Amino acid sequence: MVTLEELAQAVIVLIRLGCIFRFIYCMVRLSGADEEATKYKKRARNVVLFYILAESIWQVKDIIQYYYQ
Repeated sequence: MVTLEELAQAVIVLIRLGCIFRFIYCMVRLSGADEEATKYKKRARNVVLFYILAESIWQVKDIIQYYYQ
């Protein structure tokens, strides 16, 4: 039986891997396309912001759970 905590850990792993691969993809495309450089810089920046936000949400969730338990 899969618990809610195992599902949460799986989602965290998927978010981390997705952000890493998206960032690498943006950097590879950035190195090859001069005319689209601003677009891929913005996308890479958005990936980093999303990752920071996603990690922050999980940390806040853990703090709230710790506080009320």
